[in-house]
Amino acid sequence: MKTSKVQFTGIEEKLKIRDYAGAISQIESAKDKYYKPKEKVVYYLDLGMLYHYHKEYAKSNEFLSKAEKAIEELYTKSISRAAASLLLNDNVLEYAGEDYEDIYLNIFKALNYIELDLFDDAFVEIRRINNKLSMLEDKHTKIADQFNLSKDKKVDFKAGKNKFHNSALGRYLSLLLYRAEGKLDDARIDKNKIAEAWDLQSQIYNFPKIQFDNYLERTNKTRIDVLSFIGKSPDKKANTLYIHTEKDLIVIARTEENPRGKQKIEDFNVIPWKGIEEGYHFKFQLPKMNLRSSCIAKVKVVVDNRIAGELKIIESIENVALETYKIKEPIIYLKTITRAIVKGLFAEKRKQEMEAKINNNILGFAARLATDALVDATENADLRISRFFPSKALIKELLVEPGIHHIKIEYYSDNNTLLFTDDLGEKEFKADKLNLLESYYLD
Repeated sequence: MKTSKVQFTGIEEKLKIRDYAGAISQIESAKDKYYKPKEKVVYYLDLGMLYHYHKEYAKSNEFLSKAEKAIEELYTKSISRAAASLLLNDNVLEYAGEDYEDIYLNIFKALNYIELDLFDDAFVEIRRINNKLSMLEDKHTKIADQFNLSKDKKVDFKAGKNKFHNSALGRYLSLLLYRAEGKLDDARIDKNKIAEAWDLQSQIYNFPKIQFDNYLERTNKTRIDVLSFIGKSPDKKANTLYIHTEKDLIVIARTEENPRGKQKIEDFNVIPWKGIEEGYHFKFQLPKMNLRSSCIAKVKVVVDNRIAGELKIIESIENVALETYKIKEPIIYLKTITRAIVKGLFAEKRKQEMEAKINNNILGFAARLATDALVDATENADLRISRFFPSKALIKELLVEPGIHHIKIEYYSDNNTLLFTDDLGEKEFKADKLNLLESYYLD
């Protein structure tokens, strides 16, 4: 069973020309054929994000809330079925979402509520982000503990370490909301937490630190806060590995093709595996997070036809996706190896039985091929993932005179070519009010 991506054919072109209505229609039309009930989380996430970009904020929250509820329910189900599902390919199970999807759906729900002028509801979403981050490692440890109860377990399952505890983007939205309500002490706490995101999570926040000191200074001018999203969140690719067995241990090898077209061993891992005999050779696939490139190098804001500044990165969603995936990656790795060995040994036994019954070299060879093909067909990597989260978030705060101003957001390539202008038009900006402008260019 393979992950289908046919439903996305042509959708990148729709995003590039900002035909979000067309993209929504394409996804909705694909529901019955490509989004089975076990893919409902992906479907809800994809539509929820597209409706956000289409500025249908209530509709966006409807689908993002459905996704969040389904993720919670499927996690509870996964705990109870973990031991029994050890030998099942993840493709046949319901997709329960990636951790970064579960986190950032709350960011976009908060943004939807801000657009709907429902600040209390936006605060609820931001608090949910913090709660989820505090439980990330424990969440996967519970699943690992259940896998360890399986009779097919040969090596102890362990979750990876969580190194993402604090979202600067979530804290930034909280700071803006508290400041708009005049709760400066609470806003100051968020300001300090934003600084900690860089100080304590440098492997994720590996870009210049933004200074927020002037965000809480008194001013007679009006603040305009610009938030831009660029690029596309990671996709998943299949990574093929090979198992070679020795007495009571297995060797996992990953090969890559060199420039001359020959396969070379890229790396290998040796794992004790009690009871295994030497001489077996199996292959299996693992999903691997794959970054999608962006042509955007800088984003500028233009006020009344004058460049007012360049936006700075506050969050790399793709970095968070990669880092949080590492928490469950050891579990996926060991589960897939266990399944590959059990199925591989069973296939070898079946081949030997068939060879004993078939007194014909050609028919025996065909039977072996058929058995291998059947095993390979059930061992495709689970490549399901949502498509429409951005890769980075950038911000800029402006101080202007109260009144009407014309705002544009300009997107540039690395050679300073202007690729797109998001003309937000003329808007009235008042002091002591949250003036948050959102823009996006998903390329």
